[in-house]
Amino acid sequence: MGLRKKRQRGQQSATPAPAERAPYGAPSDRAVELRGVRRQYGRGDRAVHALRGIDLALPRGSFTAVMGPSGSGKSTFLQCAAGLDRPTAGTVHLGGTEITGMSENKLTALRRTRLGFVFQAFNLLPSLTVEQNVLLPMRLAGHRPDHRRAADVLARVGLGDKGRRRPGQLSGGQQQRVAIARALVTEPDVVFADEPTGALDTTTAAEILGLLRSAVDGMGATVVMVTHDPAAAAYADRTLFLADGEIVDRLEGASAARIADRMRALTAPAAAPAPPYAGVAAA
Repeated sequence: MGLRKKRQRGQQSATPAPAERAPYGAPSDRAVELRGVRRQYGRGDRAVHALRGIDLALPRGSFTAVMGPSGSGKSTFLQCAAGLDRPTAGTVHLGGTEITGMSENKLTALRRTRLGFVFQAFNLLPSLTVEQNVLLPMRLAGHRPDHRRAADVLARVGLGDKGRRRPGQLSGGQQQRVAIARALVTEPDVVFADEPTGALDTTTAAEILGLLRSAVDGMGATVVMVTHDPAAAAYADRTLFLADGEIVDRLEGASAARIADRMRALTAPAAAPAPPYAGVAAA
């Protein structure tokens, strides 16, 4: 059963929160939508244009990788899409809700209940058990912890018997599995992953990417992942390529080799100009 149906049942007993859908917008088949998004830092001659008019719509239940050379705007893209940074211009919608101009309190509530995050550094609290780390987003949102839900997502990531352990007792791969379980526990609209395998060996990285892939295929999750690794991007449904703050290309269901070839073309000193790009429409 998809995440949307499960959430509808679970909301009956949950404490209402400012970030629930009803007050803000109608349901959408698009999990993430950016229109004309620009992000500028500084002014005048010293202005840095990190994003230069991003037009993008990604459907629910999809896995998207974002790649590009250093300084291309990948991190800024993720931060604006996730409501961690405010665009200078344009609009951002998450799950049918426009977050542009939303107050910081409402943004915080939305991030706690409707977004999941997976980072390279795991960001687990060492003083809490695995189960407590997974349940932390619910507690921060003021909701009653759902221990059954925590047990379910821990079982899905292969840690059903590790709930009482602390992060320091786990391997790096296991800690990242906990981070994925924490990201999924609130059944979010989108899971944003920032270099989720950057600190892992090749074998463990493949296991983590397989879990993200199965979360999309088996749980209806939507994943947007920033990565520098073509092998990681190959797990996604599509790969978007950024250069100089713009989306310059996309590949659908491409192999690691093909993705690597495209990245080499983007980073080559004498790279040919990228082909015209009209944006990504929702499937």
